[in-house]
Amino acid sequence: MTADGRPARGRYPLSLRRSPVPWERQRPTWRDAKPAVIAAALRRALARPSGNWFVVGATRDVGPARPLARTVAGHEVVVWRGSEGRLIAGPGACPHLGAPLRDSPVRCGRLVCHWHGLALDGSPFADWSPLPVHDDGVLVWVRLDGVGGEKPLDEPVIPQRPPLARAVAAVYTGVGTCEPEDVVANRLDPWHGAWFHPYSFVDLTVVTAPDEKSGPADEKASGDENADADAGGDGGGDGDGFAVDVSFRLAGRLVVPVRAVFTAPEPRTVVMHITDGEGEGSVVETHATPLAPDGRGRPRTAVIEAVVAASERPGFAVARKAAPVLRPFMRAVAGRLWRDDLAYAERRWHLRSTDRFPG
Repeated sequence: MTADGRPARGRYPLSLRRSPVPWERQRPTWRDAKPAVIAAALRRALARPSGNWFVVGATRDVGPARPLARTVAGHEVVVWRGSEGRLIAGPGACPHLGAPLRDSPVRCGRLVCHWHGLALDGSPFADWSPLPVHDDGVLVWVRLDGVGGEKPLDEPVIPQRPPLARAVAAVYTGVGTCEPEDVVANRLDPWHGAWFHPYSFVDLTVVTAPDEKSGPADEKASGDENADADAGGDGGGDGDGFAVDVSFRLAGRLVVPVRAVFTAPEPRTVVMHITDGEGEGSVVETHATPLAPDGRGRPRTAVIEAVVAASERPGFAVARKAAPVLRPFMRAVAGRLWRDDLAYAERRWHLRSTDRFPG
């Protein structure tokens, strides 16, 4: 550790836990995890502008032959690449007789309806009009002004990331029976990490947390200002982040200690920045996108999590070359965590929907 208590980077990225504490003997965190603090952080996140942008999937999911399809808040959306490689987005129902365009192929940059062969090139046709779309290099966003109901922004609020040319990025997608706020609230509760995920996290300490009495975020805050806050110091730049010292568990007593800062730059995104320790500059972005209700009318939300890993160590250049092998492993790690965290978010929604949530 450094003089100010931060994890120190040594010659080797791994550390050996000298006095490991059994799970049941670790310090309880329930007194620190005050419901009012989590609720206040959630209110501030929900008050921030999104510009009506929603994450629909990974950049790599938009292939040359098939569209990327997602139902956002009950609205079918398809995204594909035009003849010059640019992204095109639009409603997911064919304007002719309503065929599901998610099942239609892309040929020479045109989405060809598999019912009657109507080909869409991204130009308006009948009642079909293209939607604003943005590719940030890792994720694809679509702007739905009728869904978001906010003042539109030209681009989504994208967190600061390490340069993609020097990083390895992977995207995990999972779906749960809950609302986006339940996913965001889960990520704004860092105290549960070592208790709920002992296979991944140990020795967790929340160093700083925002004030439970802080008011809502300024709705006029710009995306750039939010991004700067994300990349800030231990408190997220403006005192609105959770700074956490934690060790990622590898095997047995081998761990990787880091300091991480959690912030919410917009209402459906929570970002974890590694600010000290191994992988400094790496980010984990959790995006919550509302889907269509299930057959029982319950809300469903897609968790689309982007992990953008970076390191200054010389050996990381070799890891980048092995990115095709690393990405499935990174998605598997995220998937294991989200099997638990989606159950957490689903439980939260169930309690809220029956007026039994104590927070």
